[in-house]
Amino acid sequence: MNQDRRNFIKSTSSATAAAMLAPFASMAEMEKPLFPSNDKFKLLFMQTSWGFNGNIDSFCAAAKKEGYDGIEVWWPADDKKAQDDLFAALKKHNLQIGFLCGGSQSNWQEHLATFKKNLDAATSNRIQKPVYINCHSGRDYFTFEQNQEFISYTTQKKKETGIPIYHETHRGRMLFAAHITRQFIEKNPELHLTLDISHWCNVHESLLADQKETVDLALTRVGHIHSRVGHQEGPQVNDPRAPEWEATVKQHLAWWDKVVERKKANGEQLTILTEFGPPNYMPVLPYTRQVVADQWAINVYMMQMLRKRYE
Repeated sequence: MNQDRRNFIKSTSSATAAAMLAPFASMAEMEKPLFPSNDKFKLLFMQTSWGFNGNIDSFCAAAKKEGYDGIEVWWPADDKKAQDDLFAALKKHNLQIGFLCGGSQSNWQEHLATFKKNLDAATSNRIQKPVYINCHSGRDYFTFEQNQEFISYTTQKKKETGIPIYHETHRGRMLFAAHITRQFIEKNPELHLTLDISHWCNVHESLLADQKETVDLALTRVGHIHSRVGHQEGPQVNDPRAPEWEATVKQHLAWWDKVVERKKANGEQLTILTEFGPPNYMPVLPYTRQVVADQWAINVYMMQMLRKRYE
């Protein structure tokens, strides 16, 4: 194939894709729901460092340029230089911070000890108070009683610090499935969630129509959203702007709309992280591992689309 033919195919494909995406990209704005008006409602958009190639300063600069209010990163445990670099970048670019905290050990007592250590450090740093802490809590194979220890500790820590602490609905963690999460919600009136419902779509191989009551209950406890769009066979669609995912995107918007409606009615703050990820969350072509879409561009699209919808 000569160079001219290759360029023609590339330009034609790009033009066709743009034509297909343009009408769908405006779908959320055209169908913007009516929410209660409340001046006390505050919406913050956070960007993920997951998949970003560059140092923390360049990441913060890029996030600020796109119009994000802050970033969400793992608490840099036991790394004083990383902590110093992070807080310097946040100050330089005037960004808010939300921290991820968790553990990785298979032994639940060791796991809990690491979790407590990281949470204590993240909530007690004296340089910049986080907007929230997002917990990757426990494991799906820990017992209910073992996982309960994580909730009990964060409930007390929230009372001590005043920092919102959320537990994420994430595969492999204690809130990996809708019905399991319901058990924790019913026994813990102060449990609040980071909703990453893309994981539940994957775990249950559905858009959860058969668990509406449970999902609706979970939505009443959401304080933070990870706005990734999942589907029946995976936690991330290849590109939410593509028309074949319209029904799936609309379902996710319907879930998020309920959270926004409640937050606006109550005049509360809501944080949203745009969290489409890199490979292997992002599908790639075989052999070359070429990504099928631009992760950064998708996250910026999600932020802009949801800002128009919810502000």
